[in-house]
Amino acid sequence: MDQFRTSQPGLESPASGVFALVPDDAQDLPVATRGINAAVSGYLRLTTVDGTVGTVFVAAGTVFPIRARRVWATGTDAAGLAGLY
Repeated sequence: MDQFRTSQPGLESPASGVFALVPDDAQDLPVATRGINAAVSGYLRLTTVDGTVGTVFVAAGTVFPIRARRVWATGTDAAGLAGLY
């Protein structure tokens, strides 16, 4: 039972869903992320929800809090990625 199902989530709320994140140079993610988790540390080239393109480092086993709409294959070497939303 989800005792918070009637609550409106805020940006500080924990993620409520997860998906396997496959970097792609041509396609946006199915949903914008609230965070990204990596099994193997490395760099992510991404586009944020406001359209900014940049590269960030993510450490394995942590959730990097970022609102991303695309993770690029080119420039990404982190692996085992999961998108949280």
